[in-house]
Amino acid sequence: QERCEAVPHRATVYVQLVESKRMWSWNKLFPVRVKAEDGEKIIVSPSEMENCPGLPSVCDIQLNQMPSSDFTVLSDVVTMFSVDFSKPVKSASTCYRVELEPVKSGKAQIVLSWWDIDMDPSGMINCTMAPYWVKSTSVFQWRDHWMQCVYFLPNEEPVLQGEKVCLTACRDEYSVWYKLQKASEEENKADVRVESPVCRCQAHLLWNRPRFGELNDQTRMHQYVKALIKVLKTDSVCLCISDGSLLPVLAHYLGAKQVFKANHLEDKIKIIEVRPELLTSSHLEDKKISVLLGEPFFTTSLLPWHNLYFWYARTAVTSHLTSSVTVLPQSASLHMMIVEFQDLWRIRSPCGTCEGFDVGTMDDMINNSLNFRESKEAEPHPLWEYPCKSLSDPQKVLTFDFRKTVPQHGLSTEGAVNLLRKGKSHGAVLWMEYHLAADISINTGLMQIANEKGNCEWNPHCKQAVYFFSSVIESETLSDHPSAVTYAINFDTKTGEIAMDFKL
Repeated sequence: QERCEAVPHRATVYVQLVESKRMWSWNKLFPVRVKAEDGEKIIVSPSEMENCPGLPSVCDIQLNQMPSSDFTVLSDVVTMFSVDFSKPVKSASTCYRVELEPVKSGKAQIVLSWWDIDMDPSGMINCTMAPYWVKSTSVFQWRDHWMQCVYFLPNEEPVLQGEKVCLTACRDEYSVWYKLQKASEEENKADVRVESPVCRCQAHLLWNRPRFGELNDQTRMHQYVKALIKVLKTDSVCLCISDGSLLPVLAHYLGAKQVFKANHLEDKIKIIEVRPELLTSSHLEDKKISVLLGEPFFTTSLLPWHNLYFWYARTAVTSHLTSSVTVLPQSASLHMMIVEFQDLWRIRSPCGTCEGFDVGTMDDMINNSLNFRESKEAEPHPLWEYPCKSLSDPQKVLTFDFRKTVPQHGLSTEGAVNLLRKGKSHGAVLWMEYHLAADISINTGLMQIANEKGNCEWNPHCKQAVYFFSSVIESETLSDHPSAVTYAINFDTKTGEIAMDFKL
């Protein structure tokens, strides 16, 4: 009907301009410094990648887990636009403009954004998604369904404290994108529409935001450089099996004779666009491969062990390898730890009675659905966004030897993990470590247990696997005989999948 009232009534979108090397590393490829025998070399991204505006798709994260030391605030929080849900939506693209006065000089790279919802027309009942530094006095309710947004400006723009700038937001039916200009520029006065950014360099189509961050991780890159220096010789012929990897470029700079991989670099790196099982001698110019490389990373991987595709690819190309081939990484291991989550357990927790309503029927329906399949499977989560504490020590449970081909029979293990801390055992976290060479490893999961309370620091560029227990064990006291969780884990070599079972 006319003057129909919607609940919620309106949403208001807020923005804040920041500089952040960490968040900017999710959008641009930084120079890579390589110390080779003949001096330091710098790998820089091509100009089309450097100047590419990227994609308009939002990067949504739990901004409350971003330490204040990882960004510099350049502007106050301002209202960008509001949407009245009681009025029909306009499907046509729309632009909004606000004037900002920088509170600090710096490089404007990122627009942080979130929204508040007014449930009623007067705004008395309000639901806010603001991050911790905006409304530090209020108690924040944890949410996983509405997170904050990170938007990347097409290019970083220098701003001066007190010198006004104009921020333009445009939206269509699917996306929002931003552009920053000096307030004095004439075009701001006219209603000039800012075109939606389109990736021209292909990198933003190939790599997602965490992958950009991973490639920009200098500590991680240094581990690969150290390992490559150990295994490469001047006559090495390398084959790299990974998606959108920089390893071939590193191998070339570190002195390999020839590298086969999909990457543009002079005539020393050759692109082979075939699946490993279809590789022929003519693709390799009748050469045998002396060094087989992989990060390993594949864009289709969801769970940590999906990158074991490298092992299957290594098996498929066996006939093209020399008898003394060096495989990097030489092996991988699966690790596990029992944890208590601060909030993530809520996504599997029954609601019971909610605001006076008994929603037990829905709880039962969801539980039956989970028991049908999902409750027996691990699921991927970026745990740097979801705090947890360890209740056990991390434990290595399976090893995969890439120097040998994939065995015909499956790999199985069983054992027990002792609980060392008081807490609620919500589930097990699993992750992979890749052993590049002797004493050089890449960890995709637990970086460290930060303190005696067991708070965990996780690799921020990878998702870890979480297996939620169907019932929670609560250990308030740990006796001389600590309680334990028994596990059985099976790797099916036919499918590449891992099945697991836990008993508390």
